[in-house]
Amino acid sequence: MDVVHVTRAAETFTCNAYLAADGHSTLVDAGAYDGVVDELRRHVDDLDAVVLTHQHGDHVEQLDAVVDAFDPAVYAFADHPLRTHELADGDTVTVGSDDFEVVFTPGHAPDHVSLVSETALFSGDVVVHDDGAFDDGSFGRTDYPGQSRERLIGSVRELLTRMPDSVEHMYAGHGEVFHGDVRSVVERALERAERREPKYPGE
Repeated sequence: MDVVHVTRAAETFTCNAYLAADGHSTLVDAGAYDGVVDELRRHVDDLDAVVLTHQHGDHVEQLDAVVDAFDPAVYAFADHPLRTHELADGDTVTVGSDDFEVVFTPGHAPDHVSLVSETALFSGDVVVHDDGAFDDGSFGRTDYPGQSRERLIGSVRELLTRMPDSVEHMYAGHGEVFHGDVRSVVERALERAERREPKYPGE
């Protein structure tokens, strides 16, 4: 599976949006980068699908523009005016050339899902490799209304039970792409979340 980080050039706040251009061309999250459509057109003529990990603004702000440009199917757990396919825990979705299991992972957001294949993890914001809080194994913030540290901890534990040991590519909603022992990164994130300490100093 060939994955392109299409919001890398953004100079304003956005999530990481990833394009799998091979096979069933799929965008994981639309981001908030107003140049995302132009970036997508550098890589594909058509876009088959958009899969949303959750619907926080930095993940969906440009969804209207992407749909207007490409008319893709839109997969999401929670309702959205542009959703064409509802996601549920245990579903299978095709991203690029690979099939992924949908794992319901609330806590950072009530509608959060992660996508797991034999070799890759799209973790959204539930777990990231590095994000300014921790350099190697961090977790989504849970201090805003509607968020829950307890639910996030349960979600990361569930993710570990459903993620094969063979996963070696981690595409998170923030920070850098990680290639290597993804399970160890997720385990470190879980350990930090379980301390129930603020994610950022002073919070």
